[in-house]
Amino acid sequence: MEKLKAIVDEALAKLAGTVPDDQIDKVAKIIEAAVIRGMLEGQHRAVDACNECGSPEKDLAHKIATAIRQKNDALIVNLSSLR
Repeated sequence: MEKLKAIVDEALAKLAGTVPDDQIDKVAKIIEAAVIRGMLEGQHRAVDACNECGSPEKDLAHKIATAIRQKNDALIVNLSSLR
């Protein structure tokens, strides 16, 4: 959570002077949503890669994919509670 805030703060610092003060919160939410979408897309690709494993590795791949999905769910719940 702190890392996401740091990313948003860094992006806002780079935009300093170009974004009106009354739009800062809106821009921060847009940046946050973009970061989350990018992270989820990467994790979806990781799950897809796990599911493409051969038969002997299917059980381990399923366990890894499940763990990734659980962490995604927990992240989304945590981020949603910040709003």
